[in-house]
Amino acid sequence: MPNILLTRIDNRLIHGQVGVTWVNHLGANLIVVANDEVAEDEVQQSLMDMVVPDVIGTRYFSIQKTIDVINMAADDQLIFLVCRTPQDALKIVEGGVDIKKINIGNMHFAKGKQQVTSTVSLDESDKEAFRKLHKLGVKLEIRRVPDEKAQDITKFL
Repeated sequence: MPNILLTRIDNRLIHGQVGVTWVNHLGANLIVVANDEVAEDEVQQSLMDMVVPDVIGTRYFSIQKTIDVINMAADDQLIFLVCRTPQDALKIVEGGVDIKKINIGNMHFAKGKQQVTSTVSLDESDKEAFRKLHKLGVKLEIRRVPDEKAQDITKFL
């Protein structure tokens, strides 16, 4: 079983908070980005790698490849799994990856979305994905940074 320290939903994927603050807090040595678009885009990967310390590994996998390979992770790989959307996280869980908790960091406001906190905006598709994750027993928390008090997202669903 992979040693997934935390799974995070953040539409920015890897940025300063993820690449430095969360990695240090968790003690992770590998960030796995599960996103179909970024898995094919070396420019985005290079930009994200620039904010990650050299001692931290990064992998950029499609959702399906994440499902297929993450259970083969070595015991010494301390994984911080990052997804862009709750729909991607749901596919990973439904694909058999054992995720107990998801941290929701940033979901930008867009047309059709309702802002529920300063950093999280949801549409009906997002809410449905979170309801399914909750029903599957995944704990869901909104928390931008490690020292911030977590909020249960289910009160907004």
